[in-house]
Amino acid sequence: MPVFAVSPEKNRWLREKMDSLGIREEDLEESFVRSSGKGGQHVNKTSTCVQIRHRPTGIEVKCMAERSQSVNRFLARRELVERIEGAAGGKTRRDREAEKARKQKARQKRRAAKKYDQTQTTEAEHLPQGHGDTEES
Repeated sequence: MPVFAVSPEKNRWLREKMDSLGIREEDLEESFVRSSGKGGQHVNKTSTCVQIRHRPTGIEVKCMAERSQSVNRFLARRELVERIEGAAGGKTRRDREAEKARKQKARQKRRAAKKYDQTQTTEAEHLPQGHGDTEES
């Protein structure tokens, strides 16, 4: 597997993840095209956009997030690994982030409800004694 212009830890993680999912470099069809967007003359002259297709599953990924072709190759492989993992039924990074957001929202909702309950009890304590409780004859 090629070494990309990212940290050795990220390269190692990608290699291990691909091995665990059974993704081989021979199964990947990679092509490079000119990307668009910001980056000026550099992006217009070089082919930094990476397209990867996993032949066995037919999943295709296109990445042109960075100005560096090597970094885009890494990012495209990472996205491909996540998509294949999601198709296999595993939890993807997006699933984990959505779960985290759901838990945060539920926690905020519980805290708001608790705060609301506390304000209701303190307001009830501050009402004058006998106010509206008794009937006069």
